[in-house]
Amino acid sequence: MHFAFTGCDRNLKLFETLIQAGWQPVKLFSAPEINLLSANKALVALAQLKKIPIQLSKMMPSDMQDLKEAGCEVLVVGSYNWRIPEWRDSLPFAINFHPAPLPMGRGPYPMVNAILNDHTRWGITCHKIEREFDTGAILDRELFDIDEDETHESLNIKLQMAAGRLGLRIAHQFINSWQAATAQGEGQYWPLFTEEERTLHFDQPVARIQKQLRAFGQVECIADVNQKRIQVKAGFAWPEPHTHQSGSVVHVNGMTVVIACVDGYVALNEWHLSPSL
Repeated sequence: MHFAFTGCDRNLKLFETLIQAGWQPVKLFSAPEINLLSANKALVALAQLKKIPIQLSKMMPSDMQDLKEAGCEVLVVGSYNWRIPEWRDSLPFAINFHPAPLPMGRGPYPMVNAILNDHTRWGITCHKIEREFDTGAILDRELFDIDEDETHESLNIKLQMAAGRLGLRIAHQFINSWQAATAQGEGQYWPLFTEEERTLHFDQPVARIQKQLRAFGQVECIADVNQKRIQVKAGFAWPEPHTHQSGSVVHVNGMTVVIACVDGYVALNEWHLSPSL
């Protein structure tokens, strides 16, 4: 099966799996690196090694015709910053690997809410691409448990490994899976997380702050400390009785800052000043 692929480094395992299963890549679409979520150095390096054409600009309708002329049969979307153009006039198939157990968790980045909303099962879904995001008929899915102490980074790794397992099944039984795909029905759309959801409020209990730190991880939480806005990559919190005012800095050691919250303390040990200041 000849395929084009869209993605970034989070989708490297899926890309490798399809190639190892005998699928032949004709083009890679990605986007310029903006932040951690769009990092693509490893994926681009693999494409360069295999002499696969690479496009980092937005996919246009004309690209679909080019893919058709290149013999592409399947467009495989791992992740992508832009809407996919209409594909049905140019390609026989187009599928998306969405990092949620659809129809729950439609939207651009549902993993954060998987942790914030205390889900205990999660997964990745392969579905047909339709005009409305993440609504196409489902070919297959791969599910797994979410731990009580799940973090953004651990969930991301679990999803990458699950994508490899799911991708292998899809590669080996694609036509049957496509023909047997089942409609999703009603679903839940989760918009991209907001700045408020990322913001740590120290008048909140430890449990809430711990959950935010786990859910956002390297995506970074936001906090106001000593009248300065910072972005937090790593930290931890624990319950402990105290008489400090919530939000006050009670201890500093190197880059680690300990702040009182309503029922304990929050230690921020990997952070930087917000670039907006």
